[in-house]
Amino acid sequence: MRQVDKVITQRLDSGVPLVGSVSHYIISAGGKRLRPVLLLLCCGALGYQGTQRHNLAAVVEFIHTATLLHDDVVDDSALRRGHATANAKFGNPASVLVGDFLYSRAFQMMVEAQSMRIMEVLAEATNVIAEGEVLQLMNMHNAALDEAGYVQVIRSKTAKLFEASARVGAILSQATPEQEEACAEYGQALGTAFQVIDDVLDYTGDAAVMGKNLGDDLREGKTTLPLIAAMQRGTEAERLTVQTAIETGDVAMLEQVIAIVKKTGALDVAQAAAHAEAQRAIAAAERLPGGPHTDSLVQLATQLLARNH
Repeated sequence: MRQVDKVITQRLDSGVPLVGSVSHYIISAGGKRLRPVLLLLCCGALGYQGTQRHNLAAVVEFIHTATLLHDDVVDDSALRRGHATANAKFGNPASVLVGDFLYSRAFQMMVEAQSMRIMEVLAEATNVIAEGEVLQLMNMHNAALDEAGYVQVIRSKTAKLFEASARVGAILSQATPEQEEACAEYGQALGTAFQVIDDVLDYTGDAAVMGKNLGDDLREGKTTLPLIAAMQRGTEAERLTVQTAIETGDVAMLEQVIAIVKKTGALDVAQAAAHAEAQRAIAAAERLPGGPHTDSLVQLATQLLARNH
């Protein structure tokens, strides 16, 4: 990861000072670097030690960072990872345009791998992520969104880049088709579990620990699994309260909504869904050759369920 961070720093260089300022600001704000980690662990599990793994790990982090820049503008977010968002600090136009720079820099770096297959996987992933963002936008304040619709959004918006990162690790390693599918399934399952836990934390987390404002999902009118389960399991009055909160984005209703989410056992439903995805990830990892990297993939899926930010 230190090598990846070196590549990230080198490739953020631009002759336009504002590009460097915004890029460095959001990249250095922290983050778990989970997507690059996945790529490196899959390479390690499958025995690839070439330098392209550092380059492509930086690529997936750039793609992810570009989506964050655009996301925060769309969601009008003011806080991420405990810091002011780039759009709050530099303005929306700079955030959108630097997001575009990161996408295009990622594609420049992709070409250097000289693998049509890797280009295909990452180009498709980037497209699916964009579709997922639009799908989420279309479903803002839509209290009628069901679990299948919710899963479709998070598989596109979040899990797709996890899946692509793991698959690229396998492709770099010249893995068998079975090993490549195991890596891809691991990434998709881990990414899905990650997002479900994220959505749970919006109603149970500690804002200081999470580094973002509680209730942001509600303000933006996002119908996430805890809310879907609460509407399914609550009384008619409780269902109407949650429905109204989603449709209006009224954060003043947050305490009421949290109480309903807890009372109806909706958090248990969401936790169980995340647990099932984590188990699917573990089963996929166990189809890879044994060793410390595969053990780390299993450990990562296990620890994900306990995260608090």
